[in-house]
Amino acid sequence: MQKNLFNNRDTLRASALFLGEEIKLQTLDHWNCLATLPLMVTAGEHGCAVLLGYGAVVLFGLEPGEKVGFLTKLSPIVNDSFSDPETEDVEVQINLTGSERVKDGRIFLHEFSIERLQIVADILAKSVVLSHYETSLATVFDQIEPFAASLQRENRSRRQSRELLRQLGTTLLVQHKIVGRVEIIDKPELLWESPQLEHLYQRLEDEYEIRERHSALERKLDLISQTAQTVLEFMQHSSSLRVEWYVVVLIVVEILLSAYDIVLRS
Repeated sequence: MQKNLFNNRDTLRASALFLGEEIKLQTLDHWNCLATLPLMVTAGEHGCAVLLGYGAVVLFGLEPGEKVGFLTKLSPIVNDSFSDPETEDVEVQINLTGSERVKDGRIFLHEFSIERLQIVADILAKSVVLSHYETSLATVFDQIEPFAASLQRENRSRRQSRELLRQLGTTLLVQHKIVGRVEIIDKPELLWESPQLEHLYQRLEDEYEIRERHSALERKLDLISQTAQTVLEFMQHSSSLRVEWYVVVLIVVEILLSAYDIVLRS
């Protein structure tokens, strides 16, 4: 049975934030829990918040001061906090007669039930995570171009090799985050218990282009990884060739020294 929140309101503000690498949900024993999977707790005087273990939080119906207070209370249990968290705000409204959807930048729902707000939170959280990595990968994408251009030059350095390895590491971490932990394209477990909300989930997923953005991000990750690996392999090949030339030079020097020694003895 679905429990309704905000019974005296027909409009509320939702704010999604990607705070850090992890929220330690196991430390929330003393918080007033409204629901699980995903975890929803009370926040502010009349609001609530949905907390995701991968570092995102979605706030509903909080005043600006309450929002600051809640995030301050939450900060000690956020691992590796971001200095400039990705955020996304949207207005959520009751619409009893029309369909549940996104229109003119607003999300329309039949009611503010816990389950519906959990679905909204799941989509908004995934959206801010995608926005965060879309921005960070755009920076990596710009940095990888000079490495590709270095194939035409001979003065490649160890510093470039280390930077390439760092870029590869960043790419693998992003892949692990969005595929292994956030599970961007996986449906929330809530839909197993409330299958009637699947249509709402699909509408929101389509409106926020979750799958399309995830696919575009994966293509960028693959391209960055392939480019970095190609340049790195080329640099390693060039380094091997230099070592081979050093060996050849040493052999020639040894032959010349032996020949000189033979001439002196004769």
